[in-house]
Order: sequence, then structure tokens, then C-alpha cells
Amino acid sequence: MYLCGKPKGDEDLQFLLVGGELVKIRSTSWKKNRFFKLQEDCKTFWHESHKTFKRDQTFSIDEIDSLRHGRQSEGLNKHTEPAIEKQCFSIIFKGRKKNLDLMAASEEEAQKWVSGIEKIINNMRNLSHQQKSEHWIINCMRKADKNEDNKMTLKELKHFLRQINVEVDDTYAEEIFKKCDKSNSGSLEGSEIKHFYDLLTHREEIDVIYGNYDALKLIEKYEVDETAKQKKHMTKDGFLMYLHQDEGSILNPAHKHVYQDMHQPLNHYYISSSHNTYLMEDQLKGPSSTEAYIKALMKSCRCVELDCWDGANGEPVIYHGYTITSKVLFRDVIKAIKDYAFKTSEYPVILSLENHCSVDQQKLMAHHLISILGDALVTKPTGYTVPMNFPSPEELKGKFLIKGKRMNKLEAAFSNSIIEEGTVSEEDEAADCKENGQKGKSKKAKIKLAKQLSDIVIYCKSVHFNGFEHARENQEFYEMSSFKENKAFNLAETSATAYIHHNMDKLSRIYPAGSRTDSSNYNPVPMWNAGCQIVALNFQTPSKEMQINQGRFLPNGLCGYILKPQFMRSPSSQFDPNTLTNGPWLKRKTFHVMLISAQQLPKLNKDKHKSIVDPLVRVELYGIPADNASKETHYIENNGFNPMWNEKFQFEIHVPELVMVRFVVEDYDSTSQNDLIGQYCLPLTSIKNGYRHVPLLTKRGDVICSAGLFVHLMLIDAE
Repeated sequence: MYLCGKPKGDEDLQFLLVGGELVKIRSTSWKKNRFFKLQEDCKTFWHESHKTFKRDQTFSIDEIDSLRHGRQSEGLNKHTEPAIEKQCFSIIFKGRKKNLDLMAASEEEAQKWVSGIEKIINNMRNLSHQQKSEHWIINCMRKADKNEDNKMTLKELKHFLRQINVEVDDTYAEEIFKKCDKSNSGSLEGSEIKHFYDLLTHREEIDVIYGNYDALKLIEKYEVDETAKQKKHMTKDGFLMYLHQDEGSILNPAHKHVYQDMHQPLNHYYISSSHNTYLMEDQLKGPSSTEAYIKALMKSCRCVELDCWDGANGEPVIYHGYTITSKVLFRDVIKAIKDYAFKTSEYPVILSLENHCSVDQQKLMAHHLISILGDALVTKPTGYTVPMNFPSPEELKGKFLIKGKRMNKLEAAFSNSIIEEGTVSEEDEAADCKENGQKGKSKKAKIKLAKQLSDIVIYCKSVHFNGFEHARENQEFYEMSSFKENKAFNLAETSATAYIHHNMDKLSRIYPAGSRTDSSNYNPVPMWNAGCQIVALNFQTPSKEMQINQGRFLPNGLCGYILKPQFMRSPSSQFDPNTLTNGPWLKRKTFHVMLISAQQLPKLNKDKHKSIVDPLVRVELYGIPADNASKETHYIENNGFNPMWNEKFQFEIHVPELVMVRFVVEDYDSTSQNDLIGQYCLPLTSIKNGYRHVPLLTKRGDVICSAGLFVHLMLIDAE
């Protein structure tokens, strides 16, 4: 099966299969010619390398996140001239793998490379789950066929089984082989390989369910056999087809699009938010990059952070102060944000400024923001009078909001103020940063603020938090506070109801403690339970916390905004997540989970020929303290291809609207910590009842092609 269809009939794809030379660019002085070629599986690229140990390098289409034509990467922008714009392109990989910045000999050649690669990526993404599964198995068969004779000996069959993550004893392997080797030739070919494939992919659990399943609408839509369709019957193939479509997925298909009311005030939503967005790694010595902003924005992050400092030649820079992290120009970051802010979501983006700059460089910051972002930058309130409430995400589509210090109240936007600069207290997080970087100098300082920068802070004016009562009596709705995680967790534990009411009127931003120098993350769930909207996490760090965050913002069309439950928006609400008091939030449910099986789990140690996973599955629930729970299956020895558990779990739930469900598949190890195989997280309220397939993601949140769990789920009212 070719991913690229019929390559002979497509010039771009034929071009890739022949291959050609490209210039690989790493710096202004490091530009080397390298030969690149698409391999026959139409999924793997080979390119030459002059490394001592890795002269042959390959990468798979699955590893590619995106393709950018032109000088659209930080490296190409920095190390090449504008004149060769159309000869350049970049391959952006998932995770931390470095971009491939490349230059073709001509514009036409570059276009052929880009068109061909994009075609394969799109073909791969458009394959059904069943097609991906078949392609994966056939690919493993091809690798096992060492002498490339399109036959399979017993030795090759054993090698193939290990390739697909199954360990069987020699006797069983010989039994399968003899059953399929109808010709007694000592090797399988043609229909015998098809018979082996059918035996291998036969799923017992589907036999059991299929016998009890019949629905005319499903037959009409998914049945592949026309004769069966006419008789209103569903074959097992048709049933499998249904299970692998959106309707058979765990995620409610209606929630894949924007389905929530987007006309509520901005502070009524959870907002996907990043901390130290400029960092690619840790916050002591890691690189700062515009790429980090692009990655976050493409994941629908709607609030990014910019730590701004005086730079050389009068140009402000962004980096983590008091550390040796690298610097990136403020101007370049704003350009990248403008280009990528609304590619995944059209809803507003908040630029959270941590300002350490002199007045002159602040003026240049304001100039860059206004000139680069143009009309998309909110520079005055909507309407003709002083606003009394936030506009909605719908009203702010395609707009940028600046969060930062402002010298005066918003009323001044409607008067002719002539103040050129003023003095304000520095940001709370800036003071914490200084405390961590310069021991003994933790006193909060006053900073001079340029009028030009002050004036473009409209709906997100930073102020210090002096208690809920003080905020209620003295703060305007647009005056918001940032809370270090320790303080926020303490408030959420001791004054949850007051915190929730504070967030009904205002925005709150939470940020990780400065002691997290490894850019680790805190648990965002208690912060959401307290109604906090801007719960900023280190997007650059793959972790359970980031996976929960990805799950929280998975529904509603991946737009980066999730409407808070009604009881967290209603002024009469007395909800406290720490106590089980009666109220509209208390909806006792029982969540039944049956973990049936898994399909095509990836090998974790591909270098070890005989390394097979021993998978187990854990179901984790995160919500109010009373709803937190975790249960796991036993492990299955030596089978990552089609392990079957058939284990049932039951969870009692009190506040379902705040529950996140996380499925975790691990490789059991008796001597050390289990290794993660895959995971998937989503809100309980976005789960569909019934027999469902659960896709699996890597620790960084990328889809693992063809792998998944098969489960049965029922959320019902508790008795």
C-alpha cells in the first residue's frame, strides 16, 4: 500500500522518489549539500550525513509537525538573505527534534519538494484508522522480509512478530506458520500471507460485541458490503469501520468544533496559557526562540509571556533574567506572534509583558507592537463610553490584548492625558524573578513606565493583590493580579468560595514558582476549580500536568477557550470545591469503565530486537478533591500488539463538570519506574457512552498512529 497513491502518475511524488540535493543550513557559515530521497514505503525520508557513526539518516512523515515554505524559521531568517526567500523551506519536527532548514537550487525545485511532502502528510492524515493500521502492519512485514523476495519464512515471521511488539514461543509461532503454509513450501506468499494477516488482526472482543449490535443508521453509513447493506445487516468489517470513525471515538464529535457560547465576558472562560513562552528547555541555560512562541500558538495557547529587557543597539530583547538563557529580539517575537497567532484559533491572544526595560526601550516596544500588529492590537476600549465589563471572545476575534502595567485608570483613554511617563510598582512575577536571581534583593521596586506602553494596556492592567475584600472595593474589573502557585494554592484551599467570586468579576493569572528551574509544572486542576482563568504552564516541558492541560482545551474546537460551568459564573453561587455542600454543582454520577483491549502499541526500545512491552492501563480522575481517583489493570506479558484485559472499574463522582479523565498506558517494570507508552486526557463531560476507541498520544501530546485502546464507558446517575 502506497501512502502517496500511484507515484508514477504524480510529478511531485515521482520527484521525491528520485530525490535530489538540498543545502542544509545551520548557521551563516555552516551550509552543506546533502542528498535527500523518499523511500519506497512513501513514508520514510533518507538523507546522507557526514557524521562518523550515522552516515545514513532517516525520518518518518509521522515525525513531521509542519512544513514552512520560505525563510519562515528562526534559523533561515537569521542565516540567509531575503533574495533566496522562495528557494528555502523548513521541515518542523514534533517534540524537541531540531528543524531541518533547507535551500533548493531553484524556486521551482523548492516548490516541488514542498508540494510533494505536503501531499504525503495530507494523505497520511486523511487515512482512516483501519488504513493506518494496515499500512503499519504491511510496513513491518516489509522490514521483516530481509531478502526482499515478497515471501515470509518462519524466521522472518518471528522477526515480524517482534517488530509489531508481540513475543510468542517458538511452538506457537510454528503452529501459526503451518496453519498458513497451505503449499508446504516452507515460506508464506500471496494468499497465505493474507491468511496470516487475517489471523493476526482477528479481534475476539469484536466478535462478542458484534453479535449484540444492530442499528439501521450505522449500517447505512458504515457498512462496506453492499449486499449486507441491502439486507439491513452489518458485517464485522462494517462494525469495525464504525468503531474507528468519529462516531466510535471517545470524544463527543459535537465537541470537536466550537460548540460553547462564545459571547460571554472574557473572564468567564478558562484560557489556555503559557509561562516563559520564549524558552525551548529549562529556565537556567536553555535557548530562547521565536519557535517556542510558534509551537505554543499552534497548540491554541491564547496567552503568551514576554520577559522584556534592555538589549544592544537600543533594541529590547526577551530572555529569562539573571540566567544564561539565550536572547531573542522583541521585534522578531512580535512578528512571529502576528504570523502564527490565529492559524489554529481565531480567538484573542493576550501578550503578558514582564517589563524590565528602560523608558527609551519601552517606547520602542510600544512602537513595535503598534506597527507590527496594526489594527489587530486593541488600543482602546470597544464602544464610546468607559466599559463596565469585559468584551467576549467573539467580539475580540483576531485581536491582541496587552497585559501589563498602566499608569492610570481606563477613564484616561477617553481624555487627553499629557503625562509622558510615570512610576509604577514592578510586576509581582518580576519581583519574584529578582528574588530568585539576586538573593537578598527581594524588595519590590518602582519602575518608570513610558506613556506609549501604558496606553495600550486596556483590559488586562496588572495590579498587586491585597486581599479579596480590597479587590472587591478598590479594583476595576480590568485590573488583574498574578499569583505565584504557592499563594494561589493556599487561597484555593482556605478561601475557595471568595476566590471563585473574585474570578467572576476579574481575571487571575497563576504562574509556576521560580524554584522550578527545570521548567517543571504544577497541577492546574485546583486552579481551575477556583475559577482562575489564566493558569500558565511551561508548554516546553512534557509532563502529566501539560497532558491534563491539553485535555482541558481539547473540546470546543481546540480554540483555547473553555466556558466555565454556570455555578462558577453565577453571583449567587456558594460553591466550594473542598466541601460537598448541596447546590446545582452537586450531580452525583457513577462512571463505569471497562478496559477491554489495546491495539498496536509502539515498541519503546526499538534498538533492542527482543524488547517487547508488558502493558497495563491506568484510569485517573482529576477534579474536586472528593473526585480524585486512580485505578489500574494487571499487566499483560510480552504483547503490545493486541493485549486484552477485560477489567471493569467504577468511580463515584460528585461534580462531573470539573472532572478530567486521563488514560495512561505503561510498560510494567518490576525493578524500576514504569515507562509511558501512551496517554489520552479529556473532560468527563466530553466523553460518549458505549463502546469507544481511545486514541493514544506521546508524552508531548502527538498522536501515535494506529495505536489505541478499546473501552466500554457508561456515565449514569448514582442511585
